[in-house]
Amino acid sequence: MLAGLLALPAAAQAVELGEAGRAKASCPERCQVLGRVSGYQLKLEGRRSPFKVDRPGRITAFGVTLGTPTASQQRFFTSTFGGPPQARLSILRRGTKRKHRLVAQSPAFDLTPHLGTTHRFRLREPLAVRKDYIVALTVPTWAPTFAVDLSSQEGWRSSRDARRCADVRQRAAQQRVGGLRTYGCFYRTARILYTATFEPTEEDGDGDGDRDREGDRGRNDPAQNPDGGERDGR
Repeated sequence: MLAGLLALPAAAQAVELGEAGRAKASCPERCQVLGRVSGYQLKLEGRRSPFKVDRPGRITAFGVTLGTPTASQQRFFTSTFGGPPQARLSILRRGTKRKHRLVAQSPAFDLTPHLGTTHRFRLREPLAVRKDYIVALTVPTWAPTFAVDLSSQEGWRSSRDARRCADVRQRAAQQRVGGLRTYGCFYRTARILYTATFEPTEEDGDGDGDRDREGDRGRNDPAQNPDGGERDGR
């Protein structure tokens, strides 16, 4: 009887992208938040591109560490950014001149019940990824999932206009699947407090996922040469 059974391959082990030492969310003491923006961590404790996928797979969940803004701070951010705190996960394919195509996105989740905690959202429909895709966080309104005044070993890239990196109120969240947006601003000494659960699969990419057709084939990793729109913090 046993001779007729076939051994099943072991399931590929899930990886938590963005795992790092603890960093405290800035709210409420020096309360800075992400507002109407998409972004991803480009340097994390000195590691480059921690949210760049190295093989095909799927994203099944993501976590955020949230500060606790005071009641008056919450009213201010909700008024300024047009609604209660929200976040969603975005899958990007990078192209030339820091253009990124949005290839998939999760639903937006309400963060209000989870302020002051580290909360994990499981995706009912996992997001498929290919090698070299980037897992980013999109904030349609605002989110206190942000640590500031860290070392120079931390830095993140945002979807804001490179000519207006200091304008944190601009509407820059990338939310149209299939659309292109330039991620023009790189900010040092700050961290977006999110992680993503990546499960590798046996599938091979078809070769068109590593770069967009407008692909960035000749450029160095911007973590090594962040030459546009640099700012410290926000």
